[in-house]
Amino acid sequence: MKKLNILVATLMFTFFTSVKAEIQFGLGLIAGQTDVSGTETEGTAADTSTRTASFKEAFVGGDIFVEMVSDSGFTYGVSYVPLDIEIGSGSRTDSSTGADVASEADTGTRTASADLSDLVTVYANIPFGGNGFYGLAGYHLVTVSTAETLNESSYGNEDIQGYQLGFGQRQGTFKYEFAYSDFEDISLSATGGGTNSISADADAFTFRMSYGF
Repeated sequence: MKKLNILVATLMFTFFTSVKAEIQFGLGLIAGQTDVSGTETEGTAADTSTRTASFKEAFVGGDIFVEMVSDSGFTYGVSYVPLDIEIGSGSRTDSSTGADVASEADTGTRTASADLSDLVTVYANIPFGGNGFYGLAGYHLVTVSTAETLNESSYGNEDIQGYQLGFGQRQGTFKYEFAYSDFEDISLSATGGGTNSISADADAFTFRMSYGF
């Protein structure tokens, strides 16, 4: 609901402040790489260890957008990525021989993965240098969705924010752009057993082509 309210407010702002702007709807194709580094801390009585890991994931996806393009080329809009973007996954096999009762041993294969879901970006294109070139500044809202098989516990989802900086070129209704996105730190605590926690930092480099109509 929070993301929907921001979308509506942004579209109302663009409508009432851009009388001489052209409205474009369109589709974009996005390719890039996410880079995530994180730490998992075990919180059980039998294990208080800390593990670190880094993931680089290539992805291809798309977005839909609406934007206002002024006569001067200044543009602001909102885009939505309907597909999930994987930012990391992994597994490990635990074994334990120290339990008094075999059924209490912390053993088995643990898997976990995380995706960026429902990515919404509010952005502006600022023209510079002529020939359709522009600078890009954006603000992200996204949900980190997790899926895991852990011993008696699970991680939930978290809404985070981020920013985007880049540059591109507009040629009529066609655009291409390169951008860097940095998201705020991800912090998740397990529920249902133990006090495991995860903290992570994620960023991404992307190339995007889009067509408006």
